[in-house]
Amino acid sequence: MTTDIIDRGTGPGPADRAGTTTLQPGSRGSEYAALSREVKKSGLLKRRPVYYSLKVGGNLLLLAAGWTAFALIGQSWWQLVTAAFLAVMFTQTGFIGHDAGHHQIAASKRVNNLLGRVHTDLLIGMSYGWWISKHNRHHSHPNHVDRDPDIADGAIAFTEDQARVRSGAYAWLGRHQAWLFFPMLLLEGLALHVAGVRALLERTGTMTSRSTKLAEAGLLTAHFVGYLAALFLVLSPLQAVVFLAVHQGLFGLYMGCSFAPNHKGMPMFAKDDKIDFLRRQVLTSRNIRGNRFTDFALGGLNYQIEHHLFPSMPRPSLRPAQRLIRSFCARHDIAYHETGLFDSYAQVLRHLHAVGGPLRPELEY
Repeated sequence: MTTDIIDRGTGPGPADRAGTTTLQPGSRGSEYAALSREVKKSGLLKRRPVYYSLKVGGNLLLLAAGWTAFALIGQSWWQLVTAAFLAVMFTQTGFIGHDAGHHQIAASKRVNNLLGRVHTDLLIGMSYGWWISKHNRHHSHPNHVDRDPDIADGAIAFTEDQARVRSGAYAWLGRHQAWLFFPMLLLEGLALHVAGVRALLERTGTMTSRSTKLAEAGLLTAHFVGYLAALFLVLSPLQAVVFLAVHQGLFGLYMGCSFAPNHKGMPMFAKDDKIDFLRRQVLTSRNIRGNRFTDFALGGLNYQIEHHLFPSMPRPSLRPAQRLIRSFCARHDIAYHETGLFDSYAQVLRHLHAVGGPLRPELEY
């Protein structure tokens, strides 16, 4: 498994294992190839070094300001305000790690990976290598049962088949998952930390080499040691525990709320379904309407269709690309789904409620 997120926007990709009769993204006669030529001609795939220099620099300054305020305030329950601010900054830092993983920031693979590891491993305590591996598979087959790890059976059931085989506490969770979805996101930050550490401890993990694994282990150790030391040296034990719970809970909630609208509740494909790359990416993705603040708050993920079609497209190019891609989809009769943020959450919850239906005995299935 390579540590590069698959980029379908710059030429032919690996074979589409969903079926042998579908056109590949880079095939000259495919609709995706025509769209790709339009996008490249518009210059939307060009790197944006000034934007990212300001973005990365500004984000680091705000993150440093948050920790400086933490040190200056000292033992005080006002630190819970600092915890909320740092939760926002951790998520914004994660967005930069996401962009680096997609090679949106620099032309150099080495520079992108360095930025990614610093922002994810060191600054927020999430394994970059584990996330890259998982995100690769998601981008290859979004909402594709047994292929997309983001819809694998876990705490949440994403298909009725997943729900039907549940028992005990998992069955209860599946019955009520629509009501519990947002409260469960409070644990998402912890889950990301744990998954990354587990990947590092696995003998056959997702890292490409032993040196990469050791580098990530060192960065993660530095993060957790520094983070916990700061909390328990500056705050009282009770304040430190509460700060940790508030900070990590809000970080997970913000991160989860940013990613939840992207694909949940959108069409899903069975294991043997055959579909071309263009439709696979567009039909399974949901865009969020908004303004520049929405772009900032969601880290550009509100342009999920454009992002999935061209993962290496720099974040500031997604908004202008939307007009081109939406028009292309209309000309080719491809459904392009866009809605408001709160409506997207309603769609997600309706989907989760319907999926849990077989576990509710009061309903007939």
